[in-house]
Parts: sequence; structure tokens; C-alpha cells
Amino acid sequence: TKCESGCVCAEGLYENLDGRCVPAEECPCEYGGLAYGKGEQIQTECEICTCTKGKWKCVQKSRCSSTCNLYGEGHITTFDGQRFVFDGNCEYILATDGCGVNRPVSSFKIVTENVICGKSGVTCSRSISVYLGNLTFILRDETFTISGENPGVRYNVKKNALHLMFDIIIPGKYNMTLIWNKHMNFFIKISRETQETICGLCGNYNGNMKDDFETRSKYVASNELEFVNSWKENPLCGDVYFVVDPCSKNPYRKAWAEKTCSIINSEVFSACHNKVNRMPYYEACVRDSCGCDIGGDCECMCDAIAVYAMACLDKGICIDWRTPEFCPVYCEYYN
Repeated sequence: TKCESGCVCAEGLYENLDGRCVPAEECPCEYGGLAYGKGEQIQTECEICTCTKGKWKCVQKSRCSSTCNLYGEGHITTFDGQRFVFDGNCEYILATDGCGVNRPVSSFKIVTENVICGKSGVTCSRSISVYLGNLTFILRDETFTISGENPGVRYNVKKNALHLMFDIIIPGKYNMTLIWNKHMNFFIKISRETQETICGLCGNYNGNMKDDFETRSKYVASNELEFVNSWKENPLCGDVYFVVDPCSKNPYRKAWAEKTCSIINSEVFSACHNKVNRMPYYEACVRDSCGCDIGGDCECMCDAIAVYAMACLDKGICIDWRTPEFCPVYCEYYN
């Protein structure tokens, strides 16, 4: 309706995010507030998307995997994405198969044992047992032991400064990667070649978040505590009746917890904010930092932040957040 001074691109050219005029095939694509150039790819666990003429073209991966996270003082994100918190000084089944009505023999079972790590009664996952028939992995005290054998299972163990990683293949059934940070964070990544049902605290892995609180008795629990209690490995353990809020028990720690965990909300992680919702991770960090009051204070806080950094990495965003003063990772001895 009125003339405005300025520039326009010539016929057949389009303005890109840098203000330059480019042909259509050079147009960038946008995802989460970031620009990606022609031919650049982003990946999710199920898709590979390529930038083509300003639009994403996505291809389904032949194998689709999903990850269950157990971190800090009993925070779990199931295979289908449901989140909950539990406290319980007991052994619990995280994931197993053979959950059908006729209860076939399970080919794997992963059990977590919780240990009290705060005066308020909060627990930290410290010990993990993986049962594969007669083959057993025990992850405890920052190391692991392997006993027995199972010729039907292939496995490989890798180590780095931060993690122990176990690649496990049960031919014709599952490819699993287990990642443990030698403290409280444990990740189970599974891709399956079978429709065998999975169950446990990591949920039933059927793509539906709403029925993840399925108990051992095959009904959906009305609340998460009923669900958690149903997956106790030892029925003689006491039931959990309430979830402790460590910040209300340790109000003097709350300000410190909020201040240190605020790095998740800061500029340091800004590239990730519109790709991974940061609030659940921030709240988990504050809760854990309040609760770890018998040593390991900073370890709990750093582990909680590391889980958000790992979620960002899964979306292709690598955040360099550790410093010599903040959650440092020390070089190996004399290295």
C-alpha cells in the first residue's frame, strides 16, 4: 500500500537468514530456532531428516530404538516418555521381557538396588544387576563384575573417563546399549526385532505414555507409588507410601540448589532450550541437590545437569558446560 525503501531479491532468488539472496535449492531449513544449510541432517531415534530446498525430508530408520533413563535420586523417564520419581530402599525391576499372560521365560532382566544417600531418606541408584540367562553383570562401587556365560548372547564393554558402556545383542530379539556413569545415572537403550512385551519401572514400551504404570499383575495402577511397589524384586521389602520432598526438609540447602542448578536455565544451555524442555531437568537437579546431604553434594548436582546435557546431545546439540571450577572431569592419573 505504500513504498518502502530497501532491497528485494532478483527473480528466482530468495533471502536466507544471513540476508543474502540464494536460489531455492540453497535455502536453509529451521529447527528449534537454528538454521541448517542445504544437505545438513538432524537425527532422532527413529528418523533421519535432510534439509532440501528449505524443507525437511525425513526417512524412517530401519531400526527404531528407545531409551529409559534412571538418574539421580530415583528419577525415571520410561521408554515411552513418562516421567516419575520414586524413593525406596529395595531392589526393583527396571526392565524385563517375558511379561505376556502365559509368562514365557525372560531373556533379560535389569534390576536396580537403591541405597539411602540423605538424612531425609532419599535414595540414589547405586547398584545395577543385569541377568541374561546364566550370564550376570553387576555394576557397583564404580566398577563391574561379569559372571557365568550364555553362548546365545554377544556383548562388548567400553570405558571412558565418565561412563561404562555395555553393548549387548540377543540375536533375533534385542540390541541393547547400557550406559552407566559409575554413580547414579543409568540409561537403557533398546532396539528390538521382536514384538515381545517389555515391563518394569521403564514401562511397557508400546508407544503409549498413558498406560506406562502397568503393574506386575497386568493392570494400570492408579498412582505411581502403587506401580513402583508392584515391581519390587524382593516382596519382603517395605512398600513406599510417599515421596520425600528433600527441599522442604532441608530449606537451608534450597537456595544453594537453585543457584547452582540455574546453569540449566542460563545462556550456557541456550542452544538446547528450544529442543529439550529444561524444566523437568532443572526441578530434578534442585530436588537432588537438596537431598544429597551426606557427602557427594556436588556429585548429585553435576549428575543431574549431565542428564540434561545428554538429552541435548541426543538432539545434536553439544554443550561445553563443565569447567575446572564447575563439575570438572579430571584427567586420568598422570595423563
